[in-house]
Amino acid sequence: MQAKLQELQAGALAATAKIDNIKSLEDLRLKYLGKKGELTAILNGLGALSKEERPLIGKLSNEVKAAITAALDQRLTALENQEIQQKLASETIDITLPGRRIPAGRPHILTTTRAEIVEIFSELGYTVADGPELEDDFHNFEALNMPKDHPARDMHDTFYIDDGRVLRTHTSPVQIRLMEKGILPLKAIMPGRVYRCDADVTHSPVFHQVEGLVVGENITFGDLKGTLELFLKRMFGAQRKVRFRNSFFPFTEPSAEVDVECFVCGGKGCALCKNTGWIEILGSGSVDPNVFRAVNIDPEKYTGFAFGLGIERIAMLKYGIKDIRLFYASDLRFLKQF
Repeated sequence: MQAKLQELQAGALAATAKIDNIKSLEDLRLKYLGKKGELTAILNGLGALSKEERPLIGKLSNEVKAAITAALDQRLTALENQEIQQKLASETIDITLPGRRIPAGRPHILTTTRAEIVEIFSELGYTVADGPELEDDFHNFEALNMPKDHPARDMHDTFYIDDGRVLRTHTSPVQIRLMEKGILPLKAIMPGRVYRCDADVTHSPVFHQVEGLVVGENITFGDLKGTLELFLKRMFGAQRKVRFRNSFFPFTEPSAEVDVECFVCGGKGCALCKNTGWIEILGSGSVDPNVFRAVNIDPEKYTGFAFGLGIERIAMLKYGIKDIRLFYASDLRFLKQF
């Protein structure tokens, strides 16, 4: 039995040294050390040995098993390292070759236009506020001096939801929510998405507005004019002329539309400005006392002004874009220009 074990160990070690792949090495392990392997068969015969021989052969069997296992593990490590080296050699990357340049991403033109607007008003001390895009009728219309039968509602082409709520048609509801908190004085702008059921080259079902609100004691229309003139000259150039025209908005009184000198003709008259020399840019006015009453602010003590402008309109005028749909077409040829 002793000679048989020694012969088995010698054969196993010799065979292990010749193996050149991991699969064959596993087959060899099963041949010698598996449940039906040659060493297992020898160990199964230990019961037939005498009491004197059994401890000696048992010890020798363990030594043979340990030697074969160590040889198999050592050979497995060598074969794995060999495979790694072969893989590295076959997949070598030539680091001297030029890399594939990934073009850098850029902010969308509407994002940069909004950021520019926010930056100007932030420097003037305005905070930035936000509110829900799904609004109730009170905040979107009634509190802004537009009762249910008011004709101004027809101008908004509203998306109505089944439960009576609406997709906000302007960011003015945020003004109402701010005033409801009763924290005065108040000086904020409200940029965000708004929705109207309209679509053509100059209108989109979804677009972006920035509205502003100032409430305090002794706030005048002159404060409004000075603020908007400064903003528009910062946005379009200090040389750009600005004018205010009488207008009507339900939530402001008096109200004014603000025009800037035409970007194409410089005020001489052209197709863009319809030969007037001016381009309408935004609406504004002093806050109507009825709006203050709707949010429990005393109009005898407090006054204020509000204004609203379209981010798309600002971008279209500033960069000469004629179709609002280009902003949402995801056409890289268009977007890369900015």
